[in-house]
Amino acid sequence: MTVHAFVDESARPPQYLIAAAIVEPSQVRLLRQSMRGLLMPGQRELHFKKERPIRRRALADAVARLPVEVCVYSHPCRKLDEEARQVCMTRLANDLLARQAHRLVIDSRNEQDIYDERTLRRLLGSHPSASRLVYEHVDSTSESLLWIADIVAWCFGAGREWRKRIDPIATAVVDLS
Repeated sequence: MTVHAFVDESARPPQYLIAAAIVEPSQVRLLRQSMRGLLMPGQRELHFKKERPIRRRALADAVARLPVEVCVYSHPCRKLDEEARQVCMTRLANDLLARQAHRLVIDSRNEQDIYDERTLRRLLGSHPSASRLVYEHVDSTSESLLWIADIVAWCFGAGREWRKRIDPIATAVVDLS
């Protein structure tokens, strides 16, 4: 079965994390509605690190009940280490190809998106065009499913208490040390 992946990051030196929310196409609409339903009045997006601790708990618990799986990729880093990100992106893309994923949506980092594009072009160029994996960078205000990856990446990096909250949907952790 084909899947879509929605990807965000969390840099917590000495660890760089990428979370990929893996969604079946039949669940996309329901999950978008669920995520938008978590917004407070006047809020355009969920950005987990900007939320208050009590709201973070409620959001993490709500997301952990959704029909989604999230894969977390980690690599050692110093500050915002682009090399660590690209190691994670390469493994993520290979895993998505193995699953016959159709769509990869990445939270945009504006000018830095070029690094992801280079990595993905290099990787996808070595596979037959039948892979059918398309990718794009989008702003998180325009794609609510990126918020799932944001929440899980933040929780995973925040330690045991937070990881425990998202355990039901964190189906794989790939340590790329």
